[in-house]
Amino acid sequence: MKNMFAGFRQFILRGSVVDLAVGIMIGAAFNAVVSSLVKDIFTPLIAAIFGKPQFATFSFTIHGAQFMYGDFLNNVISFLITAIAVYFFVVLPINKLSETLAPKGPPAEATTKQCPECLSNIPIAARRCAYCTSNVDGSVPKK
Repeated sequence: MKNMFAGFRQFILRGSVVDLAVGIMIGAAFNAVVSSLVKDIFTPLIAAIFGKPQFATFSFTIHGAQFMYGDFLNNVISFLITAIAVYFFVVLPINKLSETLAPKGPPAEATTKQCPECLSNIPIAARRCAYCTSNVDGSVPKK
């Protein structure tokens, strides 16, 4: 029993599990902020522009079934704002940081060349193209 809890403790204390838990908690808090932004700022702003005071209650009825598309539009706006915020405040900075921190060494030597006949990529040491069998090293084929 003690060994089982030791394995569980080791699993929980690994960095990736803790990082995941922190990410989920921050994501939930960020979702609440974005939902409030959409509900309390953007929805009234859009409603004021179009002259409808309750944007979230937009609906239509077909054969007694009520379709609440206003709430759906709120969720779509919330999703778009979340995606934009994540892209500009998380993805772009991390990409810039990884570009900055990436080691910049000399470019790797080419391992392939292009066949002059069919334009396929072939190994540099090849004398014939594997695709069109043309001579690529300039030598005259033996007969």
